[in-house]
Amino acid sequence: MNTKAKNILRCCCLAAGVGFIGLGLYRGEAGEVLDKAVRICLECIGIG
Repeated sequence: MNTKAKNILRCCCLAAGVGFIGLGLYRGEAGEVLDKAVRICLECIGIG
């Protein structure tokens, strides 16, 4: 694979990643992940 093709593939992967992050933020997934992380941490410590 030549350098130009690799650069195009990298740009496409980057664009897809940014798109999926944007979609997750739009759907409110960041809050869900934070809530689950807090619950897991509290369970591991033994508080929850």
